[in-house]
Amino acid sequence: MRAAVLGSPIVHSLSPHLHRAAHEGMGLHDWRYEAIECDEAGLPGLLAGLDGDWAGLSLTMPLKRAVMPLLDTVSDLAVQVGGVNTVILRDGARHGHNTDVYGIVQALAEAGVAPPRAATVLGGGATAASALAALRELGLGEAILVVRDPARAWETAEVAERLGMSLSVRTLDKLDTALEVDLVVSTLPSGAADDLAATLAGVPALFDVVYAPWPTRPAAAVAGRGGIVVGGFPMLLHQAVRQVEMMTGRADVPVEAMREAGKAEIVRRAAPAE
Repeated sequence: MRAAVLGSPIVHSLSPHLHRAAHEGMGLHDWRYEAIECDEAGLPGLLAGLDGDWAGLSLTMPLKRAVMPLLDTVSDLAVQVGGVNTVILRDGARHGHNTDVYGIVQALAEAGVAPPRAATVLGGGATAASALAALRELGLGEAILVVRDPARAWETAEVAERLGMSLSVRTLDKLDTALEVDLVVSTLPSGAADDLAATLAGVPALFDVVYAPWPTRPAAAVAGRGGIVVGGFPMLLHQAVRQVEMMTGRADVPVEAMREAGKAEIVRRAAPAE
């Protein structure tokens, strides 16, 4: 059987290392998992060319929204979040799912973060949408969204409405007014939150979706004050675990083997070139 991760750029994806470790640990030696460079324009043709040897696809940006009209079914959660990161190919049909939300929930639980009574999300992109859905699964009916430009937060605001959540939108220059919470989720790209480290230092828990380089400056600041810090790698790991379960139809996924393979690749990439 075959599976792959699609996106553009895709060369730095950790998914092949995670999925291949899972297949090896499960004895699925005839499975192949690869990374395929694919943008929005190339997606319809690629999907049309998949035959019965294909079990599923992992999707990263910019394809999570673009794939939705090309699918036969889309899960309720993926519709609410507005993004599909997993396509299961079965019986000639394409089924879309979102495992990012599962990844966030599992990453927080693994780190010992209790379900928050109040939370703030930094950033307004696709990962912020999944973060809101994760917070809803943890029992929150409202959240604060902090963005640079409120005019660009409309898609995330629509996600909150579909989730039945109340959303308060604030700007980054007012971040200090949004930190009377139990948990801050930063979905900002690597380096984008560095200047916010001192402001975030006192929060009880920080989930920063960046996984390399790690720790980020905000993560180091929060940890230095005794707060709980969760990085992006556990989220990536657990969303991949769920993908493997769905693609293979098996529950005996070797999580620790996947974790070791992913961490080893991160370390390898961080090592100075000889």
